[in-house]
Amino acid sequence: MSSIANKQVICDVLLERAAKDKDIIALCSDSRGSASFTKFAEELPKQFVEIGIAEQNLVSISAGLAKCGKKPYAASPACFLSTRSYEQCKVDVAYSDTNVKLIGISGGISYGALGMSHHSVQDIAAMSAIPNMRVYIPSDRLQTECLMRELVTDEKPAYIRVGRNAVDDVYEEGNVPFEMDKAVVINEGSDIAIIACGEMVKPAKDAAEILNKKGISVAVIDMYCIKPLDEKTLLKVAYDVNIIITIEEHAPFGGLGSMVSQVISRECPKTVINMSLPDSPVVTGTSSEVFEYYGLTANGIVAKVDEIMKSR
Repeated sequence: MSSIANKQVICDVLLERAAKDKDIIALCSDSRGSASFTKFAEELPKQFVEIGIAEQNLVSISAGLAKCGKKPYAASPACFLSTRSYEQCKVDVAYSDTNVKLIGISGGISYGALGMSHHSVQDIAAMSAIPNMRVYIPSDRLQTECLMRELVTDEKPAYIRVGRNAVDDVYEEGNVPFEMDKAVVINEGSDIAIIACGEMVKPAKDAAEILNKKGISVAVIDMYCIKPLDEKTLLKVAYDVNIIITIEEHAPFGGLGSMVSQVISRECPKTVINMSLPDSPVVTGTSSEVFEYYGLTANGIVAKVDEIMKSR
């Protein structure tokens, strides 16, 4: 397992670029430690702004800096960034088309036992619903680096959600297939397609390996680009399979499953089954314990596929 969290990679890329580009500004809402931005603040204090526990101000100040020609990266817990400052994200960033990158840290159920107040399981739906807002959930540190190196070169709004802890690598160093706004086909298959994002990509990949050994041909897509959704790649894989499974660290409404279902029902109607967190406060526990409880694991995916195959 990697010892480097995705949020650390974000800081490393920004620190490298900010040393050469004085317009890059990192902002936090009393969360520099949680965001792994402490090193950035220490090495480039004139390019770091601590807002304090004021997420709405964090977003509005970032938008103001962008209008002055700066390149702000605002980091805050995803649970607060996507709810408390939602109006500012909608109006000051997206509607005003400001070059602000919103970094939602400790996303999904990363905060575990802190419960519903600290979980961000509605943010895909909320942020994707904002016109002009892109949404990205990278699957591992290597893909996160590729994504950030692309984002620092453009001037459009974006929301990036990453988890709190280090996660297993999905890809290999020096061999990361990446194209901006294009999903990655990890496996090709002819029976079932699994569409996953974020921390769910690794269990989807592992499940596919188990199922392939059982004679079930499984395709896996890493849909890190939630918005814009890569419909072309989705449909190319979907046409060749009988069943599609989506898996996400999100509530069952308005997330990856909903988006995939819209496309599939419109273009090539097939069965789409969504594996997600429930429409209720999740049980208390660490991320791994919660994933295990709700079957959002490799074994959980295999069990779901076995259930589907038996029913058919």
